[in-house]
Amino acid sequence: QLQASGGGLVQPGGSLRLSCAASGYALNYYAIGWFRQAPGKEREGVSCISSGLGTYYSDSVKDRFTISRDNAKNTVYLQMNNLKPEDTAVYYCAATWMIKRGPGVLPPSRVDEYDNWGQGTEVTVSS
Repeated sequence: QLQASGGGLVQPGGSLRLSCAASGYALNYYAIGWFRQAPGKEREGVSCISSGLGTYYSDSVKDRFTISRDNAKNTVYLQMNNLKPEDTAVYYCAATWMIKRGPGVLPPSRVDEYDNWGQGTEVTVSS
């Protein structure tokens, strides 16, 4: 199971750190992705990290968000800085087994490439 946490209400320009903790299996050989879904919109990829620490960021969050993983804690993090109202959404983490692994291998980034989803954590950016 994946457990996402860390959401909340923050003012524009503020920061939050989301955590995605796994239980029941080790994340070492999995890619982990963060996705978000705003009301009335489709779920979209935000940031993903491969087992080899390759990363993906959507254009809308590049240079503001940072994804990282701590395999010893079986947890992946999403540091979100300079938050904007358009970042408001429910954020989900998801995992997928990586067949091709190695340093710098890029993670999958599409919603349909992930098959193990956690519950969401809500992020609201508002003054």
